[in-house]
Amino acid sequence: MKPVILTGLRANNDLHIGNYFGALLPLIDMAKHHADEYEVNLFMPDLHSFTTPIDHGNLQRDIMNNLRIFVAAGLPLDNPSVHLYRQSYIPAHSELTWILDCFTGFGEFSRMTEFKDKSAKVGTEHIGVGQFNYPALMAADILLYGATYVPVGDDQRQHIEYTRNIAERLNNKFGELFVVPKPVKEQHEFFGKDQGLRIKDLADPTKKMSKSDESGRGIIFLGDNPTEAAKKIKSATTDSLGKINAANRTQSGVQNLLQILALTTGRLIEEVNAEYNGQEQYGPLKAAVADAVSAFLTDFQSRLANVDEAQLRAKLESDEKQMNEIANTTLLKVQKAVGLRA
Repeated sequence: MKPVILTGLRANNDLHIGNYFGALLPLIDMAKHHADEYEVNLFMPDLHSFTTPIDHGNLQRDIMNNLRIFVAAGLPLDNPSVHLYRQSYIPAHSELTWILDCFTGFGEFSRMTEFKDKSAKVGTEHIGVGQFNYPALMAADILLYGATYVPVGDDQRQHIEYTRNIAERLNNKFGELFVVPKPVKEQHEFFGKDQGLRIKDLADPTKKMSKSDESGRGIIFLGDNPTEAAKKIKSATTDSLGKINAANRTQSGVQNLLQILALTTGRLIEEVNAEYNGQEQYGPLKAAVADAVSAFLTDFQSRLANVDEAQLRAKLESDEKQMNEIANTTLLKVQKAVGLRA
């Protein structure tokens, strides 16, 4: 067996260009370039969707739409080392989570920064237990397949550390049950410390582009009408300096537009910076970015409309059968170790 790289992208996100260039494309690039040496598990973590309020009536639609987006973005469905599957279609994820929960202390989960931050905002009485023991499900996602590498940002480093700790804890108690994933430092060395670009909000370029912006003015969604998206670009916040200085970090709005132009046209950021550096009007830059974003969305939405649905569903069926076999083998070993199976 080749070593396993595992990663996923939440099922119920309405994806925007920040997700596309900062997370999705790097995942697909990784799948294309590492499949010769590694098994690449790219899964849809639909169970994780329940940790925050969602529209349950549209979850299936959102899952399939995001899977189509993966394909439209270039995910190779014909590579046998790239595996695409839905988390909830592998029941072993849920059962292993319960077992891991029972070997985890309350204080261990209470110290997780993500849980502490969210519960501080809304109060523990208003936060779901799923948010509390989310790390156990994430650990199950990783340990069932013996994943060595899991690309995560700094906000998830505690969860990788927990996964390593719980794997070593059960290995020490019951024997070699799990492959222990690499520590965070080695994860960053393998994938690169900065795992994904951070495209900024068009209306407030001091923060990253996020669907939490209820107005939608600062976000370019992948499903946006290209003409409307161009209008958002032309209304983007810049500054009052009146001159482009690509090296000036205080010009966050201008730097954001330069970055978007480079990404949507496939050019190097240094080349784009050199072209616009020193210009004393922002209008030409905004016009160029608006045209580039409109062209990108038009092309992407065309590719999305032409995704072969039958091929996608065949890939899911085949890979989910294979992943169930792998996950169930790991789960059975754990069940025997803890006394649930003879």
